[in-house]
Amino acid sequence: MAASIALLCTDGSDLALSAIRQGLDLLEAPERVVVVSVASPIDPTLVTGTGFAGGVLTYDEKNDLVDAQRAAAQRNLADTVDQLGLGDAETMVVVGDAGHEICRLAENLPASVVVLGTHGRSGIKRAIMGSTSDYVVRHCVSPVLVQGAG
Repeated sequence: MAASIALLCTDGSDLALSAIRQGLDLLEAPERVVVVSVASPIDPTLVTGTGFAGGVLTYDEKNDLVDAQRAAAQRNLADTVDQLGLGDAETMVVVGDAGHEICRLAENLPASVVVLGTHGRSGIKRAIMGSTSDYVVRHCVSPVLVQGAG
């Protein structure tokens, strides 16, 4: 039988921490815990320009921005692992669209469960901003446990 793997998703927010904490309370102790944070990709046109306008960042500035994002994501992961007492958890930073990357990682592990929070947006905010948790629930091959705001 395959090892149970819990994929815990964090953006460093109190909501994410609460969602993970509550999710772990509901689950049997997994054999493997992976905590992931997804960093947004940097738009390459910031360096290359759009064809009508030149870029606003140098290549080195873009790399510095990427490094800063990864460092912030690593701090979020370390804080989450520390606050939840998950000392033996694996941590990962991935870059891309959060929903897509979480689903991809869940399939590749393969995760027994994905735990994440939702900000509880609705209406126009949800239509404009989208919902990572909604995407993951609809596209993930693994069971998904979502803890809402409020």
